[in-house]
Amino acid sequence: MTKGRLEAFSDGVIAILITIMVLEFRPPHSTDLAALTALVPVFLSYVLSFVFLGIYWNNHHHLLHATERVNGAVLWANLHLLFWLSLVPFATAWMGENHFAALATALYGVVLLFAAISYTILQTTIIRCNGPTSKLAVAVGGDRKAKVSLFLYLIAIPLAFVNQGISDVIYVTVALIWLVPDRRIERHLAQ
Repeated sequence: MTKGRLEAFSDGVIAILITIMVLEFRPPHSTDLAALTALVPVFLSYVLSFVFLGIYWNNHHHLLHATERVNGAVLWANLHLLFWLSLVPFATAWMGENHFAALATALYGVVLLFAAISYTILQTTIIRCNGPTSKLAVAVGGDRKAKVSLFLYLIAIPLAFVNQGISDVIYVTVALIWLVPDRRIERHLAQ
């Protein structure tokens, strides 16, 4: 099977998720600065989630660019990723509305953790479909960045109950690790 429909569907879902998140942004009913200040946690959670969805969209694009074919298992693995990404708007809204409370921050981390796991499953499924010598398999190698990210999420979730600020810093750190598109794939495809 070709990958065109998979890529188009995924792009559409991620675009809708970003739209849903911004629609959760409610303007204040008053016009003073204090009303805007109260929205700072909502805005910060939106920015972080926008960046994460942008990272997934960008890396998903690179992933599929290095993919020659897909099969049914790849389609299901992709839907698994989209499921976890579809929970980002809820987790974002809950965390922002509750000013990064411990449970909301932990749940946000759980959603990010399972999105990362599902991305890893998708990548592994694509490699299995395309073979161990495929462009993608050679480009990602041992995938240390993914392993570090999963580890950071695993420690950030329980830390939310100790100090949610530490968890938030860890989430930002993971975003910064992935902010630059996956150069391993770009380098390999350029050769």
